[in-house]
Amino acid sequence: MINMFEVNETNKMIEQENLDVRTITLGISLLDCIDADLDRLNEKIYKKITETARDLVKTGEHIESKYGIPIVNKRISVTPIALVGSAACHTTDDFVTIARTLDRAAKTVGVNFIGGYSALVSKGMTTGDELLIRSIPDALACTERVCSSVNVGSTKCGIDMDAVRLMGEIVLQTADRTKEKDSLGCAKLVVFCNAPDDNPFMAGAFHGVTEADAIINVGVSGPGVVKTALEKVRGESFEVLCETIKKTAFKITRVGQLVAKEASRMLGIPFGIIDLSLAPTPAIGDSVADILKEIGLEQPGAPGTTAALALLNDQVKKGGIMASSYVGGLSGAFIPVSEDQGMIDAVTAGALTLEKLEAMTCVCSVGLDMIAVPGSTSKETLAGIIADEMAIGMINQKTTAVRIIPVIGKDVGETVEFGGLLGYAPIMPVNRFGCEAFVKREGRIPAPIHSFKN
Repeated sequence: MINMFEVNETNKMIEQENLDVRTITLGISLLDCIDADLDRLNEKIYKKITETARDLVKTGEHIESKYGIPIVNKRISVTPIALVGSAACHTTDDFVTIARTLDRAAKTVGVNFIGGYSALVSKGMTTGDELLIRSIPDALACTERVCSSVNVGSTKCGIDMDAVRLMGEIVLQTADRTKEKDSLGCAKLVVFCNAPDDNPFMAGAFHGVTEADAIINVGVSGPGVVKTALEKVRGESFEVLCETIKKTAFKITRVGQLVAKEASRMLGIPFGIIDLSLAPTPAIGDSVADILKEIGLEQPGAPGTTAALALLNDQVKKGGIMASSYVGGLSGAFIPVSEDQGMIDAVTAGALTLEKLEAMTCVCSVGLDMIAVPGSTSKETLAGIIADEMAIGMINQKTTAVRIIPVIGKDVGETVEFGGLLGYAPIMPVNRFGCEAFVKREGRIPAPIHSFKN
């Protein structure tokens, strides 16, 4: 039972420390919508989504009102569209019609984003996979709420370098197609290694084929809560530091568990997982970078940053797993640049570079996230950055991702404003030396030796 002390403590977290449930994400399988006729396929997709998710937003608002817990986003994820659309789609334009249908369905039910305009190509691309990938720039340019992801590698399969090379092109094309909005389309496109089937966070959410017909996944947050808790143990030992983070993560996850169970009950849809990632926002005091500074760093990027982040990530997972039997998704600490005011400040101060961010991704959730680079960055350089991050995920048996934004018409020293939760970002420099000969090799990087476990 939750006692009155816990109620008061939770209220304080919400009112003063930016605690929120970042998203309720309803996963919907579209496998039963597959049809060789494109018009019928779009009709089935629209009907399945709007019928299954018709009460999602209303349910979220009711839970907010009942418990006083802010639920920032209500979202939908669907089966990777490359799988759903391959029988009916013979051109990139055919796939774009599905993107428009997803967008229309998302608007009808009132969700913030819909994820799953995706392809899974860690070992190779089918014709349908390649058509969907090549359609991404147009799909993201003509929709508002659709998010896209492509999984190009895994620990079991290795890295499909043909897909990596193609994604370098696609990221640049997406930037160009949305250049009037400061290349915003790239903020809705993620390249993954070891993508999880149950991630509730955008832009990488999709409904995996191993999932039930419909499922409720909840993503909690609360960097501000952790930061406030650590202020009370300044100068204490690592043992005290770790215990404080674990206990705080436990409390945050309990809030998410409450919301997830209530949403599941009200919608009559099974509860899937809690993703207990610390997801920052541009709001002051809601920053993973500020946690790292509270641990003892002058700025993120200083010597000791990777160790501090590893400690934070591990303790968050340990605390959250004690609070819920069904922890999944990504779960840990996100380090997006544009969405975290402390990270922005560190980049502006010269403390944090692209290379240091890459090192940090070895020990935290996701990877190079919401990083703005010059619009003149070549497709080969973008592919090389993606390949590096995929290798970290493959070798370390973890999820890694790249959400990089080459902002057309802008260069180092300028900033780009995305608005809302996406925040703003300084344009970061990239290494000026090329990797064209490397990324132009055909085939795939084989799986590492430790993948052979059976």
